Amino acid sequence: MQGMESNDQRSPSTDVRIDAFLGTVVHVVGNRQARPNLPSVGCPFCPGGLEAPDSYDVRWFENRWPAMPNHRCEVVLYTPRHDATFWSLGASGVRKVIDLWTERSVRLNARDDVQFVLVFENRGADVGATIAHPHGQIYAYDHVPDRPRRVFAAGWQPDAAPGDRAVAAHGDWSAYVPEAPTYPVAVTIAPTERVANLEALSERARDELAAMLVDVFTRLDSLYEQPLPYMMWLMQSPSGGGDWSGAWFHIEIVSPWRAAGVPRFIAAAEVAGGEFFNPVIPEVLAEQLRALG
Repeated sequence: MQGMESNDQRSPSTDVRIDAFLGTVVHVVGNRQARPNLPSVGCPFCPGGLEAPDSYDVRWFENRWPAMPNHRCEVVLYTPRHDATFWSLGASGVRKVIDLWTERSVRLNARDDVQFVLVFENRGADVGATIAHPHGQIYAYDHVPDRPRRVFAAGWQPDAAPGDRAVAAHGDWSAYVPEAPTYPVAVTIAPTERVANLEALSERARDELAAMLVDVFTRLDSLYEQPLPYMMWLMQSPSGGGDWSGAWFHIEIVSPWRAAGVPRFIAAAEVAGGEFFNPVIPEVLAEQLRALG
């Protein structure tokens, strides 16, 4: 595992605004407006590139275009292979990624100015990814954002009996389609017994999670017989801002595609009303994914 702190990182000024009526938090990050949409020469994440001058298996470095100040935004490279997919790493390769996620989460959570560590990935142009090389990011918030606060405060637990929405099981992990997903494609992965975060996972649990991620992403890329654009995020227990003793670690994966190459856009009524209209029946999606095992 290799890491590097960028010497020429452009640290954004802190400009956090809150909507006076809804309480929505908006980070105004004008510095990111100047970031390149595509690499001008080669891939910066391939060995020998700007962010990976040396060979590596997995690697992390500070984001040159951070969304938050004080070195709280990082990039994680999953593999030196530019054309790899998450599932093509195999369980052993994914295990290395999980270990690096864990290492960085522990390090960031230990900081006095961090209360919530979010590990996430945007894959594909349809969800805004500008570099195809397999990678994810980590944001270390100095507060607990609204959504994870509400999720954990509500006592979130995995669906113990998803029935027709079940997708797969590996050891003590289950994968299922949520009952009321906002996105057309949505899969939740969770351990059957509560653990708070990545750090709390045993060696066996990490191996089983790696196998589960390979399984789920293989199914997702097979769903429309082409690479699926998706967003993934890891919901870990906050490290500050309240009592989170009941927090249950889980992973959410969603995609905007409602058919092959056909994105479903969040429309005006949904944004205005805060209620969503999903054309994909969760039980049908789960049946399709089960058949792709």
